[in-house]
Amino acid sequence: MTVLHPVYFRKPVSANLPTPLRVAVIGAGPAGFYAVEELLKQTDLPVAVDLFDRLPTPYGLVRGGVAPDHQKIKAVTRQYEKIAQRPGFRFFGNVSFGRDLTLDELLAHYHHALFATGAESDRRMGIPGEDLLGSFPATIFVAWYNGHPDFQDLRFDLSSTESVAIVGNGNVAIDVARILSRPVDELAKTDIAEHTIEALRQSAVKNIYVLGRRGPAQAAFTNPELRELTELPGVDLVVRPEDMALDPLSDEFLAQQSEPMSQRNLETLTGQLVKGEGTQARKIRLHFLVSPVMVLGTERVEGVRIEKNRLVKDEHGNLKAQGTGEYQDLPCQMIFRSIGYKGHRLAGVPFDERAGVIPNSNGRVLDLTSGLPVPRLYVAGWIKRGPSGVIGTNKADASATVAALLADVRQGMVAPEVTTDAEAIPTLLTSKQVQYVTFAGWQRIDQHELSRGQEQGKVRNKLVTRDQLLESAEAA
Repeated sequence: MTVLHPVYFRKPVSANLPTPLRVAVIGAGPAGFYAVEELLKQTDLPVAVDLFDRLPTPYGLVRGGVAPDHQKIKAVTRQYEKIAQRPGFRFFGNVSFGRDLTLDELLAHYHHALFATGAESDRRMGIPGEDLLGSFPATIFVAWYNGHPDFQDLRFDLSSTESVAIVGNGNVAIDVARILSRPVDELAKTDIAEHTIEALRQSAVKNIYVLGRRGPAQAAFTNPELRELTELPGVDLVVRPEDMALDPLSDEFLAQQSEPMSQRNLETLTGQLVKGEGTQARKIRLHFLVSPVMVLGTERVEGVRIEKNRLVKDEHGNLKAQGTGEYQDLPCQMIFRSIGYKGHRLAGVPFDERAGVIPNSNGRVLDLTSGLPVPRLYVAGWIKRGPSGVIGTNKADASATVAALLADVRQGMVAPEVTTDAEAIPTLLTSKQVQYVTFAGWQRIDQHELSRGQEQGKVRNKLVTRDQLLESAEAA
């Protein structure tokens, strides 16, 4: 049952619907593009969609999060390019919601707004020493090596770093381990940022610890990512025999899994046991059933203290890690936490601080006090459901949100009068001296980066500052 809000104008279903229905989508990552696709494929209702992003470039984590040595995954952008060619689509890059364009301004110019801003910040460990020099969220390291303009001024001194600890064992943790250990000449052919290649050529890293709080059966990484670690030239993947002795709770967990991923992971890990320490100079060491309790050091990271865990069930029957009081100190000079993403609060939009998402019901944004839908506001992607699934998961997610939005429209839940002049938003942004980037501007950036890469024998050479990106977007 749809809950009506008093500020909607409810018209008979037979009444003329807005022509076109104007929708603003905030966030140009996969969820944003899939939402645009769903909106623009309507045949009975003309729709015009403006897609906004705070960066001058589209594609979100496909550009700024997918590892540079995973170029096949980035090929999904070809689909987004086709979506961008649909009639009724416009892109406005380098537009920051809440600063360059407020919620009130959006609702004055669009019938509906859909937020797909993802989950850009990291979760903290909450342990002593977490803020020492040399302790970082994995999110900013990933952004740095992917050439994200907000992080290009960072410096990671790998020349004086022999050991690195990565807390977490999802795919992002595996990506970080792989980028730190893959031969530099292989990475140099990808679209990895040039400053990262310079740092990696100076790297002294020999040991990479990947720390998981639960057992190998519950590891969050996928099997292709794990197997890739076993095939890296010059690298041994080291697994401890004591970690592979499964307890009854893990056996029960495996028996309940409908997908084979966990079992395949165990087979891959077990296959590494016979190799022991191996013979290569660089090691990736997987530790399971351990949690960091303290980052060691005075002014900068000198190590991490970990506590051995055991698996127990909570009151809901879910497996969780419980400390045993048995500790070990691992020497390291750098530590990355990769224990989850969470979303940012958006100005004027309800936000669940604990969950790190915009509260919603089937994509309809909810007021936290009343629990009722907030008129004209919708949400899709990680900011809707949290950081889960793969890129393709966002397609069904966005489709469900758009279905809710269109159902509301077709039931006569029509917004008050909005300014439908197509030039109103460009005029507004120009009046605020916002140098926005159109999709044609992005295509100029794209071609410039590809040409730079071709000259150097690599996939792409990214522009990594806003000034460079904006200048390229405006180039004739």
